[in-house]
Amino acid sequence: MKPEQLIADVDHAHLDALEEEAIFILREVAASFERPALLFSGGKDSCVVLRLAEKAFKMKNAAHPSGFSGSLPFPLVHIDTGHNFPEVITFRDQRVADMGERLIVGHLEDSMAKGTIRLSHPLESRNGHQTVTLLETIEEHKFDALIGGARRDEEKARAKERIFSHRDSFGQWQPKEQRPELWTLFNTRIRPGEHFRCFPISNWTELDVWLYIARENIPLPQMYFAHERQVIRRKGLLVPLTDVTPPLAGETVETATVRFRTVGDMTCTCPVESPAANATEVVAETLTVTVSERGATRMDDRTSEASMEKRKKEGYF
Repeated sequence: MKPEQLIADVDHAHLDALEEEAIFILREVAASFERPALLFSGGKDSCVVLRLAEKAFKMKNAAHPSGFSGSLPFPLVHIDTGHNFPEVITFRDQRVADMGERLIVGHLEDSMAKGTIRLSHPLESRNGHQTVTLLETIEEHKFDALIGGARRDEEKARAKERIFSHRDSFGQWQPKEQRPELWTLFNTRIRPGEHFRCFPISNWTELDVWLYIARENIPLPQMYFAHERQVIRRKGLLVPLTDVTPPLAGETVETATVRFRTVGDMTCTCPVESPAANATEVVAETLTVTVSERGATRMDDRTSEASMEKRKKEGYF
């Protein structure tokens, strides 16, 4: 079966139900909190959440560059490590400009200048250090809810998390003290200094995300699709050749046709070999994969089985 035929045969009732749930959650966030914000990195999951937010709060307008008119009831927020892929930052800025929305960027390098983050060496991965800058950005802008694109199928620790995930006054997550969520009733009570992380697409899978991207024709950075890139084969992963990920002694640089399943800090995000050139072809490919996107592409999640849970307890996304 050709990928185009596969998409045509999809039961869209499933996507419609997921979309309806996500829009309900987004509206609950807007109604329940005084200073919410939407985390937008330019990655595929945040692009899907952004489209859902447009549907929840805006009017369709074919004449508008983004396809929707009006404004979101909250700003967009991105924590920039300084090691993001340039293609993603360019896409992020263009998407925000087309929408006419407000973008708040928390720069990790500002935290380094203040001394709240110290690196052991210049090429150390900054991914785990994002937590400090995130919590500083939350405190500076007094956010009481952050909307994110995390999904339960991504990783074991994220599978434990509630849709409305409480954070204490230190910005930390306590997995044994989560609040029940029965019949889509959410406990949104917080004390001063506390906040929530809210995940509208918790119940989506990677396949659901790509089916929705294909159906809605959601724009993404081109690195999500097949392109030629110089890579280094290291510990079963394809490490992209960049200024912050140079080859080690004895390693060979080669050119491969790859795409990214997820994007993040250049020091820990790897592509996979793939000929999939559009969303429909990615859907067909996703049907056959046996390794989660983080397991296949993230070096930082391979340090230990509990690496993500440890970071989330400290305040990570």
